[in-house]
Amino acid sequence: MKAIVCVDNNWGIGKGNQLLYHIPDDMKYFKEKTWGSTVVMGLNTLKSFPGGNPLKNRVNIVLCDDDSFYRDDIILVKSIDELNEVLTEYDTNNTFIIGGASVYRQLVPLCNTVYVTKVDGSKEADVFFPNLDEDNRWICSEESEEMDYKDLKYKFTVYKTIETPEE
Repeated sequence: MKAIVCVDNNWGIGKGNQLLYHIPDDMKYFKEKTWGSTVVMGLNTLKSFPGGNPLKNRVNIVLCDDDSFYRDDIILVKSIDELNEVLTEYDTNNTFIIGGASVYRQLVPLCNTVYVTKVDGSKEADVFFPNLDEDNRWICSEESEEMDYKDLKYKFTVYKTIETPEE
């Protein structure tokens, strides 16, 4: 599996169920990476989309343990075990974890690639992505040139898990 996220210098990702940054090229990058794929998210992430609607041209899987919640335009799973069972029907190499923070925390350890848009700045955040720079299981394998949007500087990076040799 893969994950995709936009973070600030403190690995903050959002506040009040909203993204910290709205950079058009980042939104385009997200769409290009996830188009035609399976996306896994929590309920708050789904609710944060325009109209609370699932993403078009993607299989939308929502992890939510609220028994009163139901939608017929998504695949609803109540646990990580149920998610793993459902994912056997999909190509996990084309499955993206897209948020929020608790879903990232639970599922990033199962990923082998994370696409991180790094914004050079910091805003007040109430949710964070795990800091991959401080995790020795991850290495930044690709980094774009720095780009500008209004007063923001950002770059696209790709993190890969480090393969540990068998002993």
